[in-house]
Amino acid sequence: MRKKVIAGNWKMNMLPDEAINFIQELTPMVEKTQNEVILCVPYTDLFYALLNAQNTNIKIGAQNMHFEQSGAYTGEVSGKMLKAIGVEYVIIGHSERRQYFAENDETVNKKVKSAFENNLKPIVCVGETLEQRENGETKEIITSQTEKALNGLSNEQVENTIIAYEPIWAIGTGKTATKEDANDSIKAIREKIRQIYGQNTAERVIIQYGGSVKSSNAGELFEMSDIDGGLVGGASLKVEEFSKIVNYNS
Repeated sequence: MRKKVIAGNWKMNMLPDEAINFIQELTPMVEKTQNEVILCVPYTDLFYALLNAQNTNIKIGAQNMHFEQSGAYTGEVSGKMLKAIGVEYVIIGHSERRQYFAENDETVNKKVKSAFENNLKPIVCVGETLEQRENGETKEIITSQTEKALNGLSNEQVENTIIAYEPIWAIGTGKTATKEDANDSIKAIREKIRQIYGQNTAERVIIQYGGSVKSSNAGELFEMSDIDGGLVGGASLKVEEFSKIVNYNS
């Protein structure tokens, strides 16, 4: 049975002192959960977050990385650099990266491969726009993004990839896909993985839902057959709220 993975994406929020206080407050609230807990924090918070998450069940991730190991890429951070300080996870291909920073399926695939080269676990985001949804293109878009993101990976690497289905129209809007719609979309992603990598791999891949996840809807979403937790945005900035999401089944 697949575990539930709840990851907070702080985006461009939280100064180091805020990150330290947040983790210290969160730790006792989630120490008994059976679910995996990840906080994906800004680069400037990573070192402080890693120090304060030591000897806890909270894992720390980054929100982006470059696909090259080093070079003349001013302002970028490589997977090698992230691994050197102890980062375990990295978000790749978030819709905001695609929308504002020209990320595309090709760069996402390069970053996923680089993540594995550096023993990082990628959280790969896929999702459709409102226009694509209204045109009935949801499954076509998200399965294509998934296939291209995983292109060239081994079965073992695919099994160690977390996929986050995040309908773009639901991110930061307060709108959430119904639990049935979210589950159907995630089933379509899992079916695409089954077609390419086989049943065993498809059954082992963790596929999260993201898009206005909060404590009031986490339970009904995460209890669906194919939803393996969530990638949580705004609600992950509030300790009490995030802890309730993590402990949805307590």
